[in-house]
Amino acid sequence: MTVNELSTPGLTGAPAISGERADILAALAQSRHFLRLTTRDLTDEQAGQRTTASELCLGGLIKHVTLVERSWADFISNGPSAMGDATTMTEADWAVWAEQFRMLPGETLADLLAAYAEVARRTDELVVTLPDLDAAQPLPKAPWFEAGARWSARRVLMQIVSETAQHAGHADIIRESLDGAKSMG
Repeated sequence: MTVNELSTPGLTGAPAISGERADILAALAQSRHFLRLTTRDLTDEQAGQRTTASELCLGGLIKHVTLVERSWADFISNGPSAMGDATTMTEADWAVWAEQFRMLPGETLADLLAAYAEVARRTDELVVTLPDLDAAQPLPKAPWFEAGARWSARRVLMQIVSETAQHAGHADIIRESLDGAKSMG
């Protein structure tokens, strides 16, 4: 197997893939690994602790990235209706949205990581089985998207990689502030 060729663990009967799809899967795996690594050996209480001026905590970041990846994967399959119209969100909707950055009572790090693993498995399966990475959907209405813009599945997958990597960096700072542990170095 070459560097650009991956088997697809967890996908029963899936063939080894190569090229662009293998590169996308490798980038997703690397970003996810570094995000999950920041939660190693933590209690639920530690995973829910804020350690910086930010509202973010490690469990909340895992929860947020899970929800975002699920939404983007659903967007690839179902179009903008999968994500909703951000321009019509109420104050109550925004409050619910803000909860994805915190661990709520009853949530455990183990459960959040299991949900993340399931979403990752589904996204990986989508990468392998999607007929065309050029298939594009119009972006949902949101003040942060250009009106009328369309993104290909490829672009959406790159967004998932980018956002996961960005949040892995946030998580690294939060973890180092918590107990000095680092993902690298």
